[in-house]
Amino acid sequence: MTAHKNYEELVPNRIFIGGVDAIDDLLANEKIDVIYDLRAEVKGPLSSEFSIHQPIVDDAEHQDQSIQTAVSEVVNAYKAGKNVYFHCNTGRGRAGTVATAALLELGLANSVDEAEQQAMSIRPTINVKPQFKEALKRLYDN
Repeated sequence: MTAHKNYEELVPNRIFIGGVDAIDDLLANEKIDVIYDLRAEVKGPLSSEFSIHQPIVDDAEHQDQSIQTAVSEVVNAYKAGKNVYFHCNTGRGRAGTVATAALLELGLANSVDEAEQQAMSIRPTINVKPQFKEALKRLYDN
């Protein structure tokens, strides 16, 4: 019997998504090379020695850029052969946003709506905030 995991595989065995609370389980169960912490602010140290703070900001002026940068980091690490985990606090909003963008960047979806549906089929708790969805549409649906 497999233990319940509180994270999911966006790309099997390679790209993982969840919340900050899943890191201990994740590191116990998976070989992870890099962890992107998408939280806007991190109080105290990052969650692991593999963690990199890659914030997605709420500030509209820099939001598109922060999403683009975060997804580029995830996809580049993946293409470099690394196993990647990304998370926000709960694995719903910012992580859902990056999951949606990553599916588009990897050519696994053709539109923001399709990518969001795919991401939600993998991690049903995903809830991309309207402001992040608008940013995704600016970045990808053109």
